Amino acid sequence: MPLTFDDLLARARSLADRRPRALLGIAGSPGAGKTTLAEHLVRELNGTGAPWVAHVPMDGFHLADVELDRLGLRDRKGAPGTFDAAGYAALLRRLREETDEVVYAPGFERVLEQPVAGAIPVPPTARLVVTEGNYLLLDGGSWARVRSGLDEVWFCEIDEGERIRRLVARHEEFGKEHEAAVAWVLGTDQRNAELVATSRERADLVVPAGALPSPDRAESPERRLRATG
Repeated sequence: MPLTFDDLLARARSLADRRPRALLGIAGSPGAGKTTLAEHLVRELNGTGAPWVAHVPMDGFHLADVELDRLGLRDRKGAPGTFDAAGYAALLRRLREETDEVVYAPGFERVLEQPVAGAIPVPPTARLVVTEGNYLLLDGGSWARVRSGLDEVWFCEIDEGERIRRLVARHEEFGKEHEAAVAWVLGTDQRNAELVATSRERADLVVPAGALPSPDRAESPERRLRATG
């Protein structure tokens, strides 16, 4: 039978039943639906009771533009080398080990396109942390420590044309003219997407488009304060 969103909910719940705090990663190329899936999982699992699932996107670990300028990487923003991968791996370790106090994670403000320190509190009551980003399955450098810090990693996969369409629309929504958005998506974003695709085989589960919830029409404040990937 085809995988469904209800199947994903059940699998996420089972992760939390196995240990004091579980960490679930959601990977995939830019525009593949990682954030949508993570937000829907968190929303449905938390329901109307006391929240026990937290959402910590990887994109709070973007390097600031001033540092990208210093490194000469501004035009590659979003590539693996433009993130603090070691810092992200260290945060995952803290989330695993420090379960008796609030752990603060950085967010990413889409309008400013800058990371925001201490924007996401993860309380001791969080028994499942859902984190998502492009590069969770990379096996080079500090990224290898990211994969080893997660209990499972799922890989989102959708039609390539739809992925590109969504990505262009997202860039336009946050200020790029159409031609500039298309150029960025088919250039920088596409190079990143091709790299991400090589990590697919290391996923514990490949999530097809049919199991992904539809993107929300409205942009919530929580969604705005996070990722570009």
